[in-house]
Amino acid sequence: MSDKGYRIEKDSMGELQVPDDALWGAQTQRAVNNFPISGLTMPRQFIAALGLVKWAAAGANSELGLLKSDIAIAIQQAAQSVADGEHDAQFPIDVFQTGSGTSSNMNANEVIAHLATAAMGSAVHPNDHVNMCQSSNDVIPTCVHVSAAMAIQGDLLPALGHLSKVLEAKADETRDIVKTGRTHLMDAMPLTLGQELDGWRAQIEHAVERLSDTMKRLVALAQGGTAVGTGINAPSKFGSKVALLLSEKTGIPFTSAESKFEALSSQDAAVETSGQLRVLAVSLTKIANDLRWMNSGPLAGIGEIALPALQPGSSIMPGKVNPVIPEAVAMVCAQVMGNDATIAIGGQSGNFQLNVMLPVVAYNLLQSIELLASASRCLADKAIAGFTVNTDNINRALARNPILVTALNPVIGYEKGVEIAKKAYQEGRPIKDVAREMTDLTDEELDRLLDPAGLTEGGIKH
Repeated sequence: MSDKGYRIEKDSMGELQVPDDALWGAQTQRAVNNFPISGLTMPRQFIAALGLVKWAAAGANSELGLLKSDIAIAIQQAAQSVADGEHDAQFPIDVFQTGSGTSSNMNANEVIAHLATAAMGSAVHPNDHVNMCQSSNDVIPTCVHVSAAMAIQGDLLPALGHLSKVLEAKADETRDIVKTGRTHLMDAMPLTLGQELDGWRAQIEHAVERLSDTMKRLVALAQGGTAVGTGINAPSKFGSKVALLLSEKTGIPFTSAESKFEALSSQDAAVETSGQLRVLAVSLTKIANDLRWMNSGPLAGIGEIALPALQPGSSIMPGKVNPVIPEAVAMVCAQVMGNDATIAIGGQSGNFQLNVMLPVVAYNLLQSIELLASASRCLADKAIAGFTVNTDNINRALARNPILVTALNPVIGYEKGVEIAKKAYQEGRPIKDVAREMTDLTDEELDRLLDPAGLTEGGIKH
């Protein structure tokens, strides 16, 4: 021990100083020294996955008779504490590190070995024991899949389920409110506000379906492929045992990847997952922007709804209130789309037997999942659930909508409809009044054909 708060550790490259209070060893310290790049460290979910994978590996090695039971138990207890977040400060390595994530794997090995050694009172080796039957080249791809699957299953899918239920409830609440539809941002045929919200709900439900389908490939794990996919230094049953133990631990049906060569060299499942997250981001952007337009005003905009007033909207204009939640959600979606581009570049960086952008793939994938889960809940609880409907504005616009004449096409023809619509628009009069003057239709017929509520049901009105 030095007298300056450091101790001396060594690895195959020699000696170096490590802080006295650090649980890591020489290889982690070299990575800390080598990569002072961003200050961004691997996400909590990824550290949890590292702990769980090391826990499962120790269990598998014990079952296979390769690791003494007392050492396996000590490793599993230490690994569980890592998974539980008790030692997150002991994982200081920058995201922008060696592309295989070897530094993060060794960080876990060294921290867990240190904890297990202290518990046992005898040496537990980071490579020989904690990393037994493993390589960074299969551990890190496995952790990418495990962490993403847990985050989707535990956070994102429940958040989307909540958003869908809120949308369903709001759609039911507004099912009888007829409003002007808009295409190209221009007046179109009417629909109900409930129908509009049901379209949003369907978008979210489809996102759930897409993510659930992607999970079938995300749960396939690289563990057991070791260095290049051949499984050198690991028993043939090791990967399947690790997958089974992780399944029992998490409740997620992990499997051993059919081709370890694919699992090590590519990140196609992560790219696919990110692609589905991008689709969700596109859907949420659409919903957020629709809310902003519908809320616009209160006097000079559309003003169909009023979002909950959450905070003052201007440092200079008194009384101004802005649609802050939809704006925040739109920014989240922009970030997710950018993350997707990074993940795609990372995914194509598989050279021969190994992908070499694994840490940045993991970081961006997990950030996207976390952001979308949080944004979905905020959108549901702080925007959609509490907005009120300005029925006077809706009815006023609906009554003056010249496009309602479309419903008369089967009776009077398209050309006559154009004449009526133009006149109604130019004179600022209800379409029914103009049609009464320009056709032979009776008031009863016009009331039936131009009933806005009836027009939301589709079909030809005979």
